[in-house]
Amino acid sequence: MSVNDPLGDMLTRIRNAQMRGKSTVRTPASKLRAWVLDVLADEGYIRGYEAVSDSKHPEIEISLKYFDGTPVIRELKRVSTPGRRVYMGVKDVPQVRQGLGVSIVSTSKGVMSDASARQQNVGGEVLCTVF
Repeated sequence: MSVNDPLGDMLTRIRNAQMRGKSTVRTPASKLRAWVLDVLADEGYIRGYEAVSDSKHPEIEISLKYFDGTPVIRELKRVSTPGRRVYMGVKDVPQVRQGLGVSIVSTSKGVMSDASARQQNVGGEVLCTVF
């Protein structure tokens, strides 16, 4: 079964697993998903992830993070979709909840958080927001 929005599919799997209180969740592997997971791990929203290849299709196993039984990720939203791409310059990259959350941006220098994009003075496609 093909997925039209692979990144949106991964974010939905994370949201659903956290609602059920799961410790890990698996998603099909891709470079973009791994880059977004790198940012989530660097910002402290997930414990980490690792590549798993049990079947013929490689997968990524994501270790979710909880604090006192509640998920660390309270809100996970897809901003740019395949049907409506959202590009912003460095001055327009949104701050999530006055800087408490993170926007994940795909730039010419790679996938990074909004703070890193401002620091490196680059804009790009806003993939998702996390709080």
